[in-house]
Amino acid sequence: MINVLVNGAAGRMGREVLKTIWNADDTELMAAVDPQAAGEDAGVLMGIGSIGMEVKSDLTSALESARPDVMVDFTTPGTVYGNTMIALERRVRPVVGTTGFNPEEIQRIKDTSTKFRTGCIVAPNFAIGALLMMRFAAEACKYFPNVEIIELHHDQKLDAPSGTAVKTAELITGMRGEFKQGSPLEVEKIPGARGGEFEGGIRIHSVRLPGFVAHQEVLFGGLGQTLSIRHDSISRESFMPGVLLAVRRVMGLEEAVYGLENIIFER
Repeated sequence: MINVLVNGAAGRMGREVLKTIWNADDTELMAAVDPQAAGEDAGVLMGIGSIGMEVKSDLTSALESARPDVMVDFTTPGTVYGNTMIALERRVRPVVGTTGFNPEEIQRIKDTSTKFRTGCIVAPNFAIGALLMMRFAAEACKYFPNVEIIELHHDQKLDAPSGTAVKTAELITGMRGEFKQGSPLEVEKIPGARGGEFEGGIRIHSVRLPGFVAHQEVLFGGLGQTLSIRHDSISRESFMPGVLLAVRRVMGLEEAVYGLENIIFER
């Protein structure tokens, strides 16, 4: 059995993770942490009634008392880096779906994971379809170097652009390199109308509206033709097979992996 602590348990993703860990045959829910729901019963958050597990407010003390093998983190961009380091320093393997890391933080996580020989998986997106979308986009840019990304999420998402959009842009840039697209004479009548410009010249547009879950479209333009690659998560259940896969696979790692595609598509 893999013993798991869920951090950010009261959030929409956290509740789905609780149910997934609770119902899987090879995982055991050891603790739930969320300052917003401290004192509540984790079973109530899952909608199954009381299970006798009180949600804790402090991650450090919960890690030390529950001694899990894995911490699954779906919290906030402002706290996720600290949470990940706290877990690694206690030899607990983080599986992180929270986005908002900068490159320096990712590197420090990799260094710490290697130092303690403690596996870690940081995944901007756990949906298998989204990983395929990113992979297809990286392949398409070899033939369609003119590309823009539109990502759409619910209006409570705290970071923009999404981690998936950034990861997609990284993969495309790594494949095609620096590429200047569009007219050098272009003028934005409203600042930001053309979206944010990622390194390599890729424009990323973020939409935040109620009713959306997580969606992304990668648009390519060529001579007399266009190509669209789109993925839609219509419920948070779409992320759970990837989360469970990461929980299982992180047990065999002694270093940090950034991007679930490096686990799923490894040869």
